[in-house]
Amino acid sequence: MADKEYFEDYKVGEKTISPARTITEADIHTFAGLTGDWHPLHTDVEYAKNTMFGERIAHGMLVLVIGSALQLRLGPYASLPKSFIAFYGIDKVRFTNPVRIGDTIHSETEVMAADAKDDTRGVITAQSTIKNQRDEPCCVYTAKFLCGRRPAA
Repeated sequence: MADKEYFEDYKVGEKTISPARTITEADIHTFAGLTGDWHPLHTDVEYAKNTMFGERIAHGMLVLVIGSALQLRLGPYASLPKSFIAFYGIDKVRFTNPVRIGDTIHSETEVMAADAKDDTRGVITAQSTIKNQRDEPCCVYTAKFLCGRRPAA
């Protein structure tokens, strides 16, 4: 997808696929240190062996943060226009499959709505799915982005 400038450059039904990124053990430990979430499911090999997952898994919020940030890169993969103003909200977050150390995730996004707020701003609503390398959905959510509108001629 070519670079987008303004709210008006988006059409309902339009889809983007982000670049991919592999989740590492360092990601999990860094996230645990930043958040204070040292739950043994994420950080203790022996504990995690005895869970339904059989091994450590990434924090759900880590998956959401990394997966959603993959959409924010400018350039041919961008899901946001250059006139992006602010993250407006997130709804209906569901963690549907675990992400394991070594899994490679990417994000698939579809524009569901584009609503003008006023003459200078609009809100883009997008359904996003973060998938692993097996194309299994790991996290699904709806996000809203406040963007600038094309200036009047």
